[in-house]
Amino acid sequence: MDQDGGTAAAAPAIAEPALTRLDPNYIWILRAHSLVVLVPLLAGAVFLGETLEALRWLPLLLVLIVGAIVLWRVPLRRFSHRGYNMGADRLRIVKGFLFYSDTVVPFGRVQHIDLTRGPLERFLGLATLILHTAGTHNASITLPGLAQEDAEAMRETIRQHIKREMM
Repeated sequence: MDQDGGTAAAAPAIAEPALTRLDPNYIWILRAHSLVVLVPLLAGAVFLGETLEALRWLPLLLVLIVGAIVLWRVPLRRFSHRGYNMGADRLRIVKGFLFYSDTVVPFGRVQHIDLTRGPLERFLGLATLILHTAGTHNASITLPGLAQEDAEAMRETIRQHIKREMM
């Protein structure tokens, strides 16, 4: 209740701008990561199948079915729950569904910027933007799955903002 005895109106919610999606080729990077996890499971299923007498094919079949689902659906789901928004003075990075993370990095806190590209990223024309801040907790913020040209443009925009603040 406010001073007049009425109820106080809730502050209006500030609408966040829509998130920009990552490059669709990033799905292939996520699938490659899923495949790395599935290879040991597949090897274990083959070993288990060799030790069983009657149901030799069952472990391998189960891992292949689950693996196909994991390779197809999980990367799509992870991709659809990631995005970013580059404002005039900050970068917002959102990721996750079960474990949701919404990180806002003011450009004034950025100390230096890295662009990394692994072999698969180079093949797909992607890059990862890494912002290093002055803090100790979460001092490095990564934004993977950007088209190389977009990542370079973002790096230059942030660099120009930092340069203006230093003057």
